[in-house]
Amino acid sequence: MKQLTRYEGRRALVTGGGSGIGQATVLRMLAEGGTVVAADISEDGLKDTVVKAGEAAGRLTAVVIDVADETSVRDGVARAVSALGGLDVLVNAAGVLRSSHAHETSLAAFEQVLRVNLTGTFLVIREAIPALREGDGPAVVNFSSTSATFAHPYMAAYAASKGGIQSMTHALAAEYAKDGIRFTAVQPGSISSGMTDGSGASRQSVGPGLPEDTDWSLFAKLSPALGQGFAGPETVAGVVAMLGSEDGRFITGTEIRIDGGTHF
Repeated sequence: MKQLTRYEGRRALVTGGGSGIGQATVLRMLAEGGTVVAADISEDGLKDTVVKAGEAAGRLTAVVIDVADETSVRDGVARAVSALGGLDVLVNAAGVLRSSHAHETSLAAFEQVLRVNLTGTFLVIREAIPALREGDGPAVVNFSSTSATFAHPYMAAYAASKGGIQSMTHALAAEYAKDGIRFTAVQPGSISSGMTDGSGASRQSVGPGLPEDTDWSLFAKLSPALGQGFAGPETVAGVVAMLGSEDGRFITGTEIRIDGGTHF
């Protein structure tokens, strides 16, 4: 099979690039010839991404960004755009997953999830829009989740944040269509990553920590219909790469579910 080169000459910023799907997306875009900034709150995670990039590391810049902090986002996006010499693609993969009974969830815990996932996505987009307006075929890919549409128990805050991202994606697609900026969202589900298995490199990618008295029968319908078990993060990265490339030029204001048929 011929190696895809859809990202030759394209400049991309990927948040959450230190682990999981974000890291897989960075590596996929580099493999397709892109110049990429990987952003994450974890320096160790970013170092791991650089190592895994191998020979392509010359086209990779690592920038530490805490998406929950406005100043960090403002400074980090500016550094990313400067390093890239502009911006064509933005991928908002940074996020946290927290699980608990709703009646036992503190306001601080609920707001932290919204702050990182929803507000963080907004902040990065806001700071990146001026550069995207000057970009070549500019595209933004946000990370929603199957939890935005389907019942995932013990994850009310996470579901609320991802539902907000999905709605915001539609609004932004309409607002910036005349600027030529496409906005799409992916809805991963049944994907094995640092967020779902607890192996993430940073507090922006932490396992679900389900309650000790979890009723596992509530998860009976959350198995992939394809019968292959959970898929790896590269499964989502391939779709993200398509959406940010010329192949996705006629796709905007919508979301794509990637869950192996878990939710028919």
